[in-house]
Amino acid sequence: MERLPPLRLLVTFEAVSRLGSMREAAAVLNVSQPAVSQALQMLEDDVGAKLLNRGTRPASLTDAGHLLARAVRGGLGQIAAAIEDIRALSGNEDRHVTVSCTLGMATYWLMPRLSDFYARYPDIAVNVQAPPSDLPTLAPGIDIAVRYGSGGWREGVTQMLFPEEICPVGTVQLVERLLAAGTGLDHAPLIHVRSPNNQHWAGWEDYLAQRGIARQRLGGQSFNNYVQGAQAALDGRGLMLGWRSITAKLVIDGALKEWPGGAIDVGTAYYVTSAQRLSHGAQAFLDWLVEIAARDRF
Repeated sequence: MERLPPLRLLVTFEAVSRLGSMREAAAVLNVSQPAVSQALQMLEDDVGAKLLNRGTRPASLTDAGHLLARAVRGGLGQIAAAIEDIRALSGNEDRHVTVSCTLGMATYWLMPRLSDFYARYPDIAVNVQAPPSDLPTLAPGIDIAVRYGSGGWREGVTQMLFPEEICPVGTVQLVERLLAAGTGLDHAPLIHVRSPNNQHWAGWEDYLAQRGIARQRLGGQSFNNYVQGAQAALDGRGLMLGWRSITAKLVIDGALKEWPGGAIDVGTAYYVTSAQRLSHGAQAFLDWLVEIAARDRF
């Protein structure tokens, strides 16, 4: 055990490997980006190997990094599950709720609204987890899963929060420049979010086929999670497919603009699945979530 690096270094590395961004990890951990970079360097010095390939943008994991990421994620997951069990045994479960959802949902929809929940229930702590698989499920230690799809999950109790639409989005400058030049979606620069774990999300191929838009080449920048893709869109590097529940606030704030007439309904929605039996704290969160979804979809 003496050879283990300090836990804070491993926690920082896990956040970077999961989120794919030092900036996002710094925000989640509530530290500065230089502090994250320094922690990663200290961890690399400790293990004696490079964990990140800093020659790519964003930085990617090396083979050693992938190996450590899997081990750390599993180890921290077991620790979290054990702590939840201990809390339940000690009678503190009513003051904690653990929610699993996608990274995009957590970043752009749920987290900005949590202050409302804490205002009502200041004694209940909410632990939000974004699984690397991008497929939130009920598992030991998870009370509630918020997930996207067509429904039909069998475990727990599932109810729909709100239907979803998708629409291409980009910066105001990019969208207006493309429209002024007469450039349509058949030639506009695209941003893709592609990963073996998110194949249940519609991609540009699906969107263009449903709209009946022929395009010879689907090239463009690709990212493996929605937060990275959204940042590329905010940087003006192309159009990305925007899920209204996630990008609507960015559109309202003027950071992004929807492609005129581009919204379509692909028959999917956001759902919440809860365990059969919930603690007082988890039930309070579920009731709040359903209320907020009905009142404040975007």
